[in-house]
Amino acid sequence: MAIKGIRTIGFFGHAGSGKTTIADAFLFLAGANTRFGKVSEKTSAFDCDPEEMERACSLNLGLATFDYKNIIINLIDTPGYSDFIGEAISGVQAVDCAVMVIDAVAGIEVGTERLLKKIDEKNLPLIFFINKLKKEDADYYKIFSAISEITKRSIVPLTIPIGEAEKFSGVADIIKNKGFGAKGKEEEIPAQIKEKVSQYTDKIIEAAADTDEALMNKYIEGQKIEMSECLDVMKKGITEGKVALCLAGDALELIGIQNLIDTVIEFMPQSDLLPDIEIDSQKIKRSDDSPFLGYVFKTTVEPHVGELCYLKVLSGSIKSGDIVKNSTKSSDEKINQIFSIKGKEKKETSQLTSGMIGGLVKLKNTHTSDTLVASNIKASLPKIEFPAPSISMAIVPKAKGDEEKVASGLARLRDEDPTFTFAFDPEIKQLIISGIGELHLAVILSRLERKYGVSVDLTKPRMKYRETFTKKSKAQGKYKKQTGGHGQYGDCWLRVEPLERGAGVEFVNKIVGGKIPSRYIPSVEKGVKETLQKGILAGYPITDIKVEVFEGSYHPVDSSDIAFKIAASMAIKSNAEKGGVVLLEPISEVEIFIPEAFMGDVMGDLNSRRGKIMGMEGEGKIQKIKALVPEAEMYKYSTSLRSMTQGRGYFNMKFHHLEEAPKEIIKRIVEEKPKEEK
Repeated sequence: MAIKGIRTIGFFGHAGSGKTTIADAFLFLAGANTRFGKVSEKTSAFDCDPEEMERACSLNLGLATFDYKNIIINLIDTPGYSDFIGEAISGVQAVDCAVMVIDAVAGIEVGTERLLKKIDEKNLPLIFFINKLKKEDADYYKIFSAISEITKRSIVPLTIPIGEAEKFSGVADIIKNKGFGAKGKEEEIPAQIKEKVSQYTDKIIEAAADTDEALMNKYIEGQKIEMSECLDVMKKGITEGKVALCLAGDALELIGIQNLIDTVIEFMPQSDLLPDIEIDSQKIKRSDDSPFLGYVFKTTVEPHVGELCYLKVLSGSIKSGDIVKNSTKSSDEKINQIFSIKGKEKKETSQLTSGMIGGLVKLKNTHTSDTLVASNIKASLPKIEFPAPSISMAIVPKAKGDEEKVASGLARLRDEDPTFTFAFDPEIKQLIISGIGELHLAVILSRLERKYGVSVDLTKPRMKYRETFTKKSKAQGKYKKQTGGHGQYGDCWLRVEPLERGAGVEFVNKIVGGKIPSRYIPSVEKGVKETLQKGILAGYPITDIKVEVFEGSYHPVDSSDIAFKIAASMAIKSNAEKGGVVLLEPISEVEIFIPEAFMGDVMGDLNSRRGKIMGMEGEGKIQKIKALVPEAEMYKYSTSLRSMTQGRGYFNMKFHHLEEAPKEIIKRIVEEKPKEEK
């Protein structure tokens, strides 16, 4: 039978809100899975990665494409943990509509608002699903009220709960005026709920009137508005991002899920009805007849398959054997194999048409955020904006000789996860891996061992301290050595002056009258910079100073480049004795996002880390703390923050400036330095 349309929907929300359970229940009730997979029983169709099964939580974006009543549904499940926000952002890029899942007890959490911002940026059609209504202290109406405070969209409830907490038994469908229990079985609406259904019917009419001038006029004039008049208006408002729907349920009990399925089919726009795609001032209609345009929103490496690119076809179609252009990389790609994906199941297919999602393998040069196009399209779609890594750790291979295997494995993992980076830092002589949090890096290293057979030890990264002068000084460096034959002679006076932070090292030649011949000045500069690089106080590079060579002398026979280089080194060391050399430590700018209840604990912890609170501001229900904290004090901070906030906080961190370290810190670092070098 002919396909009636395509829906691409994603589940988003804070960790533990029940997204994966809803996705599994959706699959089961839609007939796409013969059993109701569960995370707790390690039978989920989505959490099938070994690390996910071990930790009983989503770490990756999951995809299931299936047919429901001749409608193709692409279902995307995303992680809720902040460490894996990159996977959720990839999901936002791929979906045509979003379901924001909210725990009926925990309410609006940090992850809820963070992901809602991403959804609003794309103006995606949106459904709120209030989940876990069977739990003690669950409160649908409290959460419904809170939702209205975090979004500018009009919130329209389509289902409300029948019963509370342990007595929650089903949902009342406001439009159909019917009750539905587990698995969508129809049941009577109790008398006390019928009055609420009537009240919320009025809310639907009011929301529709707010978005349509003709209905608003009827409403003002007191004319009767039928529910049927509101539905098309609501659908238009949903597509335009002005209206969001709200449903109730409990996925584990399979209550409200059938209503969610029906709502997706009835109210969420099919792909060909979405606005045209704009690329390089060109508008492309979302249809099979348009030129091919596809976007790679995720890359993964599969056993026995290799690199698998998740492609969303935005317009046109592709089939096996086609040659398309990667407009991001300006290279051609041959489409070899195409897979339809349902959890861990992959089925080869010959073609993808507009609106469909599939997996492409054996592509030569295509990764996440790349645009694949027909030859007549020249431009690319914008790359996905992933958050920068917040923490870094150093790693050492457990087995000697594994360095190359480690680097190769990390490179493949970086291709899969754009929020992960690694590089060898020649200054501190360590291989540094960076990610969103400690859990993120732990999962990366677990995959490194499982997929590529190499294991590593984690160590604390060495800090990139710096040294600097705090006072002006001048001193002579004179190198005179007489041996058989020619001797060595170099003599220079250097003046050292502190500069502002971030100025680096400035070398100035103030020699006049040829007191030091110009041919030796580069050697003086080289001697200065090599000595500054080695440091004076604790072996860290000296920065933010100006060095002037202003006086000196030479010997017409014994002077040489090496003699002036040594003399310059001696002069710098003599200046250091007078210049009040201190240690500079890197200071990070930290933004911490937490529920207000945890403000006291988090701020107290920041103070204990020598942090300076720079400001606080509310973002919806969430508080943002801005602080400047020494980088050395932020080691393993994400674990501490997770513990303090019950997993409900996250942070961003980046280098801000160098600052003079306290005397007790300098003393400790100077004492520790020789131990590090042994």
